[in-house]
Amino acid sequence: MARRTKADALATRHQLLDAAECLFAEKGVSRTSLNDIALAAGASRGAIYWHFKNKADLFNAMMERTTLPMEQALQQVGHEPGQDPLAELRRSIADAMHRIAHDERTRRVFEVATLKVEYVDELMAVRARHRRVQADNVSQMERSLQEALVQRALSLPLPVATLAQGLYALLVGLIHTWLLAPETFELEATAEASVQAYLSGWGLLPALAG
Repeated sequence: MARRTKADALATRHQLLDAAECLFAEKGVSRTSLNDIALAAGASRGAIYWHFKNKADLFNAMMERTTLPMEQALQQVGHEPGQDPLAELRRSIADAMHRIAHDERTRRVFEVATLKVEYVDELMAVRARHRRVQADNVSQMERSLQEALVQRALSLPLPVATLAQGLYALLVGLIHTWLLAPETFELEATAEASVQAYLSGWGLLPALAG
């Protein structure tokens, strides 16, 4: 019986997250109430507070359900002996872009996080998570780039942290621009070419043919 209750609770949690995704995408985060989410999920308001402390907690759980696999993949870059950390980094970036472009849930969650959230008082915890994830991602990129420089016996005229921050900003900008108007360019191909050009400019990859 306890096992059934646990399964039911997990199903309710996912129903609430599903409803939140759709409502946040439709109305925006600040204009969606917890009661709206409960009604859309066919659950009680009390059920929301059983699973989540507040709207920010629910929002972060929604993000983690979708983006955590990509964050984990980036964290594993460079952990395989004998692998080129730069090739692994580029592969993890390509996988992330593929999921954003082709997986409906991933795309919807990124759209909500990029275009439909305001960092108002009740969502300060969302801003804190965003900053933490950004710092973690930049740190993982920095580690991979540093290992690639060591393998290639290269040095840079700027800190590796600056190179990693620039690469992260490039990717975030591409995702944001694409989400605004997906019909204007192909995300995966543009990201691949942009990353190659960026890394080539710093000598980590061969220069692009003219």
